[in-house]
Amino acid sequence: MKHTLPGDIERTSMSIIASELAARGIALPPEHEAVVKRVIHTTADFDYVHTMRFTPGAVERGQAALLRGTPIVTDTNMAKAGVSRPCLETLGCGLHCFMAEPEVARLAKERGLTRAAVSMDKAAREYPGAVLAVGNAPTALLRIAELIEDGLRPALVIAVPVGFVNVAESKETVFAACESHGIPAIAAMGRKGGSNVAAAICNALLYGATETLDPAARGWS
Repeated sequence: MKHTLPGDIERTSMSIIASELAARGIALPPEHEAVVKRVIHTTADFDYVHTMRFTPGAVERGQAALLRGTPIVTDTNMAKAGVSRPCLETLGCGLHCFMAEPEVARLAKERGLTRAAVSMDKAAREYPGAVLAVGNAPTALLRIAELIEDGLRPALVIAVPVGFVNVAESKETVFAACESHGIPAIAAMGRKGGSNVAAAICNALLYGATETLDPAARGWS
């Protein structure tokens, strides 16, 4: 059977993605190419070509932050689980998710908020310059937008929750806040997204920062 090794599967998949993009007459901006292709690779969904939005220099600034050892905070443990540990270790970046912490659950209940919103408050207190990667909870994005208006300056906001309630609106809100205050942001507008997409974007940035976009550079055959 052909294409049984992980590196070969990934390289072949990326080649197929490039061929299909070319067949559709789509030329991705070079600075966005690795991120968009990684999302398509994760989802097999070419709609992301049209829904992904980037503030100017978002990829470059996100990678620069990771090269400085900036931590990543996710809104779900699923997204956290999908982020490349070897790259994080190479760069000295921490990786955190507060959703399952009892204190976050307690405060959310007391304040009548979602745990996602409260976890972003904790992120703002403990890691105010972190990369914030949101793949599930629109309430996390809405809280991030409020915190930005109050002075929070994340290194990068990844805004890709999935669903039907407040999802598209939350992405528009946080993206506008980021644009207004010069904060790098990467978003998948509309309803589509997910924890897997958030992890894919983190990995594209990590691979770029560590020069391991080719799986062979990650030790994969």
